[in-house]
Amino acid sequence: MQKRESAKASGSTGTPAKRGRPFGSTSGSSAASAAAAAAAAAAAAAAADSAAPASLLGPTLQVPISFADQNNKRIVLALQSGLKSELTWALNTLSLLSFKEKDDLRRDATPLAKIQGLLDALLQIIDDWRDIAIPRDYKRSSRLRLLGEGSTVTGFGNECEVTNSVDVPSHQGNPGNALSNMETSVRKASKNRASDWWFEEDGLFNLDDEGRSEKQQCAVAASNIIRNFSFMPENETIMAQNRHCLETLFQSIEDQYMQDEELITNALETLVNLSPLLDLRIFSSSKPSYIKITEKDAVQAILRMLESPVKAWHCAAAELLGRLIINPDNEPFLLPSAAQICKRLVDLLGVSAVDGQAAAVGALYNLVEVNIDCRLKLGSERWAIDRLLKLVKSPHPVPEVCRKAALVLESLVSEPQNRAHLAYHETTFAEILMSDGKYSDTFARILYELNSRPSSKVVTARGVWGM
Repeated sequence: MQKRESAKASGSTGTPAKRGRPFGSTSGSSAASAAAAAAAAAAAAAAADSAAPASLLGPTLQVPISFADQNNKRIVLALQSGLKSELTWALNTLSLLSFKEKDDLRRDATPLAKIQGLLDALLQIIDDWRDIAIPRDYKRSSRLRLLGEGSTVTGFGNECEVTNSVDVPSHQGNPGNALSNMETSVRKASKNRASDWWFEEDGLFNLDDEGRSEKQQCAVAASNIIRNFSFMPENETIMAQNRHCLETLFQSIEDQYMQDEELITNALETLVNLSPLLDLRIFSSSKPSYIKITEKDAVQAILRMLESPVKAWHCAAAELLGRLIINPDNEPFLLPSAAQICKRLVDLLGVSAVDGQAAAVGALYNLVEVNIDCRLKLGSERWAIDRLLKLVKSPHPVPEVCRKAALVLESLVSEPQNRAHLAYHETTFAEILMSDGKYSDTFARILYELNSRPSSKVVTARGVWGM
C-alpha cells in the first residue's frame, strides 16, 4: 500500500500542471477591446528589444523588463483612482505584463504580485463589482467609497450627463433680477443634485446599464490578471498566503449564480494553480480579514462548483479537491464531506467527457491514498468499481488515467470491508490480467489480496457469484 509520501510523489509530483485558457486571454472585456492603445504604448518602449524567438508562431509583443519597475507606482495609483481612463490603462498594461507564451520567454520577468499594493488594488476592483452585482433585494449595507474618492465624476456610464444636465426653463422679457435669481437657484440645485448623487447608492456605484457593464468588464479583466499571476512560480507563495486574495477568490465562486461566468472561471483556475500551497486554516488565522469566510464556507463553495453542470467548473473543482487533500492540515475540513465528494466523483466517472473522467480519477487517486474513510466510502458506492474498470478496459485515451484507475482499485482491495464488493468482479480482474500487459502487475496484486486473506464476507459473496 502506498503511503502519503508516494501519493505526493506520483499523484502530485513537483509542481502540478497549470490549467486554463491561453495566458492573457480575456473575453469581451474593455481591457481587451482597448488593448491596441496599450500595445502601442508598450511597443514604443520595446522598440530596442530583440525580436521574438523563432520558435514562436504568430505575432508577439516584447515588453521590457524594466517597464514594471519604472511604472509600478503609477500602475497601482491608477488602479486605486477609480477613474475609467486610468483603470483601462492600468488593466491593459498589466494584461501585457502578465502575458506568457513560453516559460523561458519571461524567465526574468518582474514578480508583479510583489509590487506593494498591486494585488490588493486588483482585488478591490473585484470586491467593488461584487457589491453592486448582488441583486437589490440581497444587497449589503452601503460602505464608504474607496475608488475615485477625490473625483466628482469617475467616467463610468452616463454619470456626466446625470450631474451636468439641469433643465433650465426659458423666460420671456427682460431678465433682470429674475434671471439672476433663477441662475443662482439653478446652481444651488445642480450642486445639491451632485452632492446627493455622491451619497446615493445608484450614483455612488453608477448603476445605469452602461456603467454596470463597464464595471463588470473591469472586474473580469482584474480577475484574468490575477489568474495570470498564479502561473508565475514567483507569485504562488505570496498569493497563497494572502488572506484577502483567497477570500475574494472563494467569495467569487460562492456567488456563482450572481457573478460573471468568466470571473468565476478565472477565480476557480487561480485556486487550482495555488492549491499545492493552499492551507484552509488561513481563514481562522490572525491575519486581517476583508470578507468573512470560514474553512467550512470554502469547502462548501468548492462542493457547489463540483455539483455544477458546467464542465469547466466541476472538472476544476474535482482537481482542486484532489490537490487540497494532499495537505494533511486540510483533512479535518474535507473529510466530513467525503461521502458527498466520492458520490459526485463517481458520477463524473460516468460522463462521456474524457476530461471530466480524468479529473475525477485524479481526485479519487489522492483521496484513497491518504485516508481509509475515503476508501471505505468509495468502495460502498454502487457504480464506483464498474466505472473504474470500464476506464481500464475501454481504455481511456490518456494512459495515466488508466493507471491511476487501476491503482485506485488496488487501494480499495486493501480494506477487508471492500473485498465483498470487489469479489463480484474477480472474473473481470482475471481477464484484464491475462489480456493487458500494462496493468497485469496491478491486477495480479488485486487478485492476490482477494484470495490470500479471505474473510467470511468474501466467501459468501463468492458463493453467490458461483451460482
